[in-house]
Amino acid sequence: MVYAGEDPRFIFRRMLILAGEDVGLADPNAVVVVNACAAAFDRVGMPEGRYPLAQATLYLATAPKSNSVMGFFDALSAVERERESEVPLHLRDSNRDREGFGHGAGYLYPHAYRDHWVAQQYLPSSLRGQIFYQPSEQGFEATIRDKVERDREAQLAALVEGIEMPERLTMSPANSSVDRWIARSLSQVGEKLGTIRDRIFTLAQPQRHHLILDLNAGSGLLTWEAIRQVPEGGVYSYARTEKELSALNEQIQSLPELRRPVIVQELPRSLKFDRIIGRNVLYAEPDKASMIQLLSTLMTSENRIVLAESLSSAAQRLYKLADPNWVKPKLYDRWQQAEEAIYSASDDPKLNWTVQNLQQYFQQAGFEVEIQAEETQTEMYLSQSLIDRWFTKNVDQLSYIDQLAEHLTATEITQIQQLFSTRLLNQTVLWTSSTVWIQGKLIT
Repeated sequence: MVYAGEDPRFIFRRMLILAGEDVGLADPNAVVVVNACAAAFDRVGMPEGRYPLAQATLYLATAPKSNSVMGFFDALSAVERERESEVPLHLRDSNRDREGFGHGAGYLYPHAYRDHWVAQQYLPSSLRGQIFYQPSEQGFEATIRDKVERDREAQLAALVEGIEMPERLTMSPANSSVDRWIARSLSQVGEKLGTIRDRIFTLAQPQRHHLILDLNAGSGLLTWEAIRQVPEGGVYSYARTEKELSALNEQIQSLPELRRPVIVQELPRSLKFDRIIGRNVLYAEPDKASMIQLLSTLMTSENRIVLAESLSSAAQRLYKLADPNWVKPKLYDRWQQAEEAIYSASDDPKLNWTVQNLQQYFQQAGFEVEIQAEETQTEMYLSQSLIDRWFTKNVDQLSYIDQLAEHLTATEITQIQQLFSTRLLNQTVLWTSSTVWIQGKLIT
């Protein structure tokens, strides 16, 4: 082009485009270098200006390449197709219509959270779950790929699994998908799940060649991290439902065949695993002792098991969200007794166990085990939809209102419901939950 007499400024223009389109985030400095060389050319002119021209050319020629920024055009096309979709409520201007329409309610300020990032959804409901930016494994972009993937996986897990609320309180039918998302995002489920995932792998300390079993694959939160950590080993993922199986099989299609996990619907009893991991594997298991005994037969001599289990019996009580002075003392006492009775059900496998029970079961199965319960608090947004689910009867399973009805009158329950609708509606409260951490090694 130089020999043919092309204007070097036009060549620099094309190279700036190349730096953005073809190099992109594989080397973010490419556009900086080319722009600096173009400015140097304007300052020194010809013929010495050919030096910065050659420098920019060589930099681009040798730079790693990624065209992941093309995801912008996919996103633009999606917006054009869905241009009538409404902006999520928490992103609307709160200065004008907050009181009447709830605009801006539930917005989370990212800089107030760890790493200045929060797992909140910003897309309209019609675009929720779509992914436009796919980081490459080239150059600098490879260093941000893992972070992007981990953040997405935590956000997806929050979207799929919803709020980890008291299991006995979440059996009423769901209403608005928008309300469900606001409640999920405000409870910081994504951040919580990401923290649990990271801690599980810190405790498990898998080696590159290990074989890992994810006991409760769910949305794949632990499975995808396991794949990253054992590139020379393998990962088996236990999908407990057809829905999970279908979703996981669909997601693994984007992975190279050699990096794909093996999705199973039955525990592979003929294999031995170096690491067994899982979330909420035992807490709802009717026969926990037998399940733990089975796990002991699936482990190699290098074995280690790490589980995180929700301690449902220590879950947040709704009566504790209310100020006792808001109702008559007698009603508050009866409410407290009624709700505590929910968590004392001896026939519910989610509630009828303790840390001491698990300790005994693991030791009987031959494990040297350390178990501890930890209490955490996250922010929970009390939307109308959430309150309605607590106080709506369900024909399939007992809801919170059904269980209160065993101890309280209809009038008393109505007073409690009105308390939530008048005193706590659209409020953000601290929600307490407890997780039992289990790490053990089979004594051989």
